[in-house]
Amino acid sequence: MNKLRHASLAGAAITVMMLTAACGGGEKSAEDDYGKAPAGSSSKIGDGYASGSGGYGSGGASGAAAAEKNAPAKQLAVREAPGIGPVVADGKGLTLYRFDKDTAKPPASRCDGDCAKAWPPVPADDASATAGLDAELGEVKRADGTMQLTLAGWPVYRYAKDAAPGDTKGQGVGGTWSAFAPDGKKAGAAGGDEGKEGQKEEEKEGEKEKEGEKEKQPEEQKPAAEGVSVKDNPALGKILVDGQGRTLYRFNKDSAWPMKFACNDACLDTWKPAEPVEKSAVRGVPEKLITTVTRPDGTKQLAVDCWPVYWFTGDKKAGDTTGQGKQGLWFAVDDQGKKVTTPAG
Repeated sequence: MNKLRHASLAGAAITVMMLTAACGGGEKSAEDDYGKAPAGSSSKIGDGYASGSGGYGSGGASGAAAAEKNAPAKQLAVREAPGIGPVVADGKGLTLYRFDKDTAKPPASRCDGDCAKAWPPVPADDASATAGLDAELGEVKRADGTMQLTLAGWPVYRYAKDAAPGDTKGQGVGGTWSAFAPDGKKAGAAGGDEGKEGQKEEEKEGEKEKEGEKEKQPEEQKPAAEGVSVKDNPALGKILVDGQGRTLYRFNKDSAWPMKFACNDACLDTWKPAEPVEKSAVRGVPEKLITTVTRPDGTKQLAVDCWPVYWFTGDKKAGDTTGQGKQGLWFAVDDQGKKVTTPAG
């Protein structure tokens, strides 16, 4: 399985290398230049970007704190987390988490590099269950050869920002991280609304059924793939939009050379990373400008001329440009990949 995982990673690396061209500068990849991790706190529309360092955003834990985050779990316990419900914790009371991009069948971890600094993997050795824990303990070999603890097949992590027993700051981060429930499933929901797990599972099943129906449609009846195209805006000129017609923006605090992501934490509640697109779905803009970069949490993001691009939650309909010039930091992108500094009409 380890050989298969390495083969999979090698294939993914080749794909990313082809898409990202030389983004990031030198021989470094987009994953080499940042040490920031995202967080999922809320923010009202219009905040622009998160203030402060965002806790772990300035680096990982050090000294005794780092050792504690990488220590064996000892005897796992079930604790009640306010607004979430019962969650699984390690022997010292630190909350344990699972990552949606991992898999349980078969177990596989996809959190490496900077991701693993923000989410330290829990070692497989010296771990035991306790009363009330219904999920089976196991282990999985990581890409670096170390063994990681699994719960119901899911790799187990701690969160670097959880400073004290009972902290659940990792719940809902990036929409992909959740505390473990005693049965190995995701505990509660990011906003503390219990009972949504079943609803989410039903929604997923519904989506699968819809996907199956789409596959059965004749090719000409299938919806067009989402992509990137150019729209003529009366005030801004030719600007880039996504497949839903939403204006794409870049953030002055990000950096293409070297690759850095400054929109993290609460910023991501307002400015959503644009999804990568297939080259075949690019219209009216040089294909070489359209690339894919990897964010600190391991998710992929669309980039234009190596700059990560976002859509603005304040834009309520296709063609809106209400994000233009926000805080003097957010700007639409033209058909040559450059930021548009003209004020919106």
